[in-house]
Amino acid sequence: MRLTTRGRYAVTAMLDLALNIEKSPVTLAEIADRQGISQSYLEQLFSKLRKQGLVDGTRGPGGGYKLGRSAELISVGDVISAVNEPVDATQCGGQKNCRGENPCLTHDLWQELSLQIQNFLGGVSLRELMDKESKNSVAKAPLTSLTPIHMQVNSAIKTSVF
Repeated sequence: MRLTTRGRYAVTAMLDLALNIEKSPVTLAEIADRQGISQSYLEQLFSKLRKQGLVDGTRGPGGGYKLGRSAELISVGDVISAVNEPVDATQCGGQKNCRGENPCLTHDLWQELSLQIQNFLGGVSLRELMDKESKNSVAKAPLTSLTPIHMQVNSAIKTSVF
């Protein structure tokens, strides 16, 4: 099982939105700048998130997005499910047809793993992630300010006059 970019970006964007809730509503352009995610891709994700009630959008000047319910009530599992990201470790997609019309020898193992992953993700709320990330500045700073130090030094050297 592998979580795709869609699921990872959706969770990242929702956490960014939650961490910047005091600036509500938050624009997708702001999230895109902070997280280095394409704004058009975020639009696709937020359309799905909005349909599931995880975010509310406001159009027009001063518009943007805010959480559809409190961060305590939104789980990572909710976010991943809303963007149609499958959480399935089985080879057959849970159809029990791994070997033709029959399940493989380890089907039950992978199905149980899938359930464990779903339960884990369903038990982690955005609030819990916010609490862990509250000291992290990644969601607060534009991506351009997060340039690795060696790149900043190289840039400074190139622009300096000796």
